[in-house]
Amino acid sequence: MVDILSGIETRFKGRVSRYGALGLIVAIVALILDQISKHWILFGINLPVQQQIEVLPFFHLSMVWNDGVSFGLLGADGLGRWLLVLFSIVVSIFLINWVRKAERPWLAWSLGLVIGGAIGNAIDRIRFGAVVDFLDFSGLYFPWVFNIADACISIGVVMLIWEVFTTKESDAKA
Repeated sequence: MVDILSGIETRFKGRVSRYGALGLIVAIVALILDQISKHWILFGINLPVQQQIEVLPFFHLSMVWNDGVSFGLLGADGLGRWLLVLFSIVVSIFLINWVRKAERPWLAWSLGLVIGGAIGNAIDRIRFGAVVDFLDFSGLYFPWVFNIADACISIGVVMLIWEVFTTKESDAKA
């Protein structure tokens, strides 16, 4: 992994830091895992037909087409769908610009997770008009159905908040 990061850093000298390369790799991996899982849900096990599969007493695969933002809030169809796609792309571009300059691994990981998740859900909106959600932990009293991209975004945001509140100013400049 160190050789890969060094190679990317050398190839894009001045445009991508070592940890920026790490963040971009995390984003790509998150995006690939998200899209593979959604492909498997839609075309491998054909969850849209089955609607729900019990995996464990507290965990199901449940088919939900989410036309809103996180956890189905602010449902949007038509023009709203494209505004959400545009918003995701603009935020992703901003975060890519930020992550490429990252000088700390935690920051790179957090931004990479958010970027990968945002792009993954934007792809769904473009392809299907809604986001494919399927991870259902309602047996643990968690009321929302979500996907890998949503999990990446949520974990990345929590990591980013942690980074902001735990990094000393002197560490941030180093």
